[in-house]
Amino acid sequence: MNAPAAESRHLKHQVTYARPLFLVLAIVDLLETGPIPGAHGELLFVSAYLGLALVFVITQRFERLRMYPLPLVVDLAALAAFYVLSPPVMAMIFLYLFVCFSSAILWDMRRTVILAGVFSLAVLLPVVLRGHFQWSALITWPALVLGTFGSGVGLGFLADRQRRHAQENEYLGTVTRLLDVDRGVAESLRRLLDALAETFACERAMLALVDPDMERLFLWTVRRGETARITPEAFPIEKGDAFLLDQPDATVCWNSLEGAGEGFGWNRRDGRPLAAVPRIPGPSRRELEIASVATASFEFSGEIVGRILLINSADGFARQDLRWFERIVATMGPALENLFLLRHLRARAIDAERSRISHDLHDGILQTLLSVVIQLDVLRRSLPAADRTAQELDGLEKTLRRENDELRRLVTDLRPLRVGRADLMDLMHGYSERFRNEAKVEIDLIIDALDLRLSDRVCRELFQIYREALNNVKKHAHSSHVVVKLSQDEAKVSLVVDDNGEGFSFVGRFTSEELDRLRIGPISIKERVRGIGGALTIESTPGHGARVTVEVPIT
Repeated sequence: MNAPAAESRHLKHQVTYARPLFLVLAIVDLLETGPIPGAHGELLFVSAYLGLALVFVITQRFERLRMYPLPLVVDLAALAAFYVLSPPVMAMIFLYLFVCFSSAILWDMRRTVILAGVFSLAVLLPVVLRGHFQWSALITWPALVLGTFGSGVGLGFLADRQRRHAQENEYLGTVTRLLDVDRGVAESLRRLLDALAETFACERAMLALVDPDMERLFLWTVRRGETARITPEAFPIEKGDAFLLDQPDATVCWNSLEGAGEGFGWNRRDGRPLAAVPRIPGPSRRELEIASVATASFEFSGEIVGRILLINSADGFARQDLRWFERIVATMGPALENLFLLRHLRARAIDAERSRISHDLHDGILQTLLSVVIQLDVLRRSLPAADRTAQELDGLEKTLRRENDELRRLVTDLRPLRVGRADLMDLMHGYSERFRNEAKVEIDLIIDALDLRLSDRVCRELFQIYREALNNVKKHAHSSHVVVKLSQDEAKVSLVVDDNGEGFSFVGRFTSEELDRLRIGPISIKERVRGIGGALTIESTPGHGARVTVEVPIT
């Protein structure tokens, strides 16, 4: 059983355990006051009811005998029966207080208030009917009603707070479990954002996260009820204020953004109201079609790195709604951090495993192959050149040398890349020479960018895209000529790989979104381009070649 479910069940156990305690207090009062004029077996009734309550308590201790909690309707019937059997006395008040307590936990506060009001008037009724009016009644009768009503509502309020606390913890536990690294980041975030949009009746929910390593701001968007896989949009980090606002600690709600707008907010650190409520800039607001928004920030290791935004609420946000949303987001922070950290650790573990495999192959089978090739060469040389065995050994030696070279290339490709912006161009030149020698394909590498304004991580991914595009040409295109161009302008860095081979199986020009929708194109390149916030375009004419274009915005 998970913790939130256990807490909810604990509340029901509280009702089961509280019932006999209140009934014991009622019996003690009946014994102390003695026989009540006009009463008919009230002590026997309460004692029998206590016995039933104890049976339910005992069954909670044994799993096989455990029963469902005694329905609240039974307690209401018992209170009504007590009212009929006996005039209003303190013993009845104890049972009334228990019913208010259990009503607030098992039902809700509104019904508890109605119950308390009805019982308070019912207590006053026999007093009014049998008594003669005196001026003191102007004080005693209202005091009796208010005292009875206030005690029941007060105890119900405390129980209602417990119930709400348990429900909130249960919800927090539910949404936290949606973030599961085994499902992947995209699916986990889709489930989380969809749950938030559903809870707060919003059109969309967004998560904005700054990645300082890639110098990008990533934005995931989910429409309520959406089940399709989501992919993040990437923006230059300078655009962070459009989503993170210029006050990272601000918890903000704008129920209307038209004109002066209708907004409120506070500082998440100390709860103080904001003198000036920050708002999403007009261009971003129009681009994303935002009419209303509520947003709260989350942090990783004590540093604010992102926000969750609820867009276009159907009913608007009250202050208590925003506080509840702020609590949810604050609770999600550690779970989100673990999700992204585990993804990062998995990537590092993959790199470490690739490095280990590369090292083992280099020191193991490669050395063995080299030793076998040398021994075959020595053996071949010891035989006459015209000998058939020598010729077969020569063919076997050449085969092993080819396999050895192929395995060496595999070992090289397995090693994790350490690419910085200063190394990218040299590595591209080196790989183009290797491609020319291995594939026997003419390649022209044109670099029109002296100083790339990209992070090292983006440069590493860009080189992987370049290498994978050339590998695809070598394996599938059967081309005779490839042109690669790397260029940079004020807004973006562009990588173009153009070959004259067979092209892809599709015809036309397609963006990455169209490729995803049609499920065509190289998957790995699409994922890498998406990961660095770039744009991919593929133009293909079967039999006449293909052009792969990657554009990465400059931060």
